[in-house]
Amino acid sequence: MSAPNPPRAPRIALLLGPSTGGIGRHVRSLAVRLVESGHTVRIAGPAATDRRFGFGRVAQFVPLEVPAPGAVRHGRAVLAGADVVHAHGHAASVVASLARERSTPLVVSWHNTVSDTSWRRLPMQLARRWAVSRATVVLAASADLAEEAARLGARDARLLAVSAPALAPATRSREEVRRSLGLASRPLVLAVGRLAPQKRYDVLLDAVVRLRDRDALPPLVLVAGEGPLHAELAERIERERLPVRLAGHRTDVAELLAAADVAVLTSQWEARALVAQEALRSGVPLVATAVGGIPDLVGSAAVLVPPDDPGAVATALTEVLDRAEVAARLRAAGPRQAATWPDEDETAREIAKIYQEVITSG
Repeated sequence: MSAPNPPRAPRIALLLGPSTGGIGRHVRSLAVRLVESGHTVRIAGPAATDRRFGFGRVAQFVPLEVPAPGAVRHGRAVLAGADVVHAHGHAASVVASLARERSTPLVVSWHNTVSDTSWRRLPMQLARRWAVSRATVVLAASADLAEEAARLGARDARLLAVSAPALAPATRSREEVRRSLGLASRPLVLAVGRLAPQKRYDVLLDAVVRLRDRDALPPLVLVAGEGPLHAELAERIERERLPVRLAGHRTDVAELLAAADVAVLTSQWEARALVAQEALRSGVPLVATAVGGIPDLVGSAAVLVPPDDPGAVATALTEVLDRAEVAARLRAAGPRQAATWPDEDETAREIAKIYQEVITSG
């Protein structure tokens, strides 16, 4: 009597749209761990996103422009044969819900909300409602996102906290990095993120105006990131002669954090902002807006301020820069708070359990 065939490894299709940060890093981290645990993984998304994150080095990668004309048509071939389709982000969830085989379970991860305030917001909201109503499970990066998914008709909406992969260790000392930036004793405030409306860099610049007029040496504010608001921000910085430097996309964020006196996040909304996670892990004091999942993420290990309040941002930054005991408390509290977060292995194991659940229940 022949031995039974071993069970086939689950075939997982991961779909995402354009990403320059958290989603791309998470998908790559997840793919690495799924492959290591015996899954067969195919990643589909824009070629530019693959160039940034190197998906093809850890799993099979298929270029698929999302969103774009023809994405659903091409996506049908890409997603065919998968045991589970896992879509990351709103555009990817819409494409996946239309392109997957009807019997294939669909897992949707929401990492952020829709921040577009233009006329395009309504069509996207309708498309999101349609997509989540067809998802087997919606995984939300923050509690408010899970509640929103449930309101929009998700059959099963769950909170799944996703921790960002740890940054590579800094290779230069704090002093070396500060010298390279032309800093001596001048304080350094660091902001990291895409130059997009959601990040509310206008609020940060308004706060800088207040900091510029303080008695002590005004800090240099370094903004690491790129995006559609670059020209607008650069024009205002030059016109008002603000002590702000737009540094573009940086691969040395760990070193910039080591050089910083405080990190700042002025977003209108965030789930689990990368810069917040990176700052706390690195023991860098953080000032952040109390929005979305940020209060749950940071606990008491950061100074929280209301959104759209440059005065509060300036006051909080001044407190951290001028009061050594406040900065010391935050430096000690950050790593302790970060130690409470799930790590990448725990996140991947939880997602793999969900895959098995939807496969067996289907």
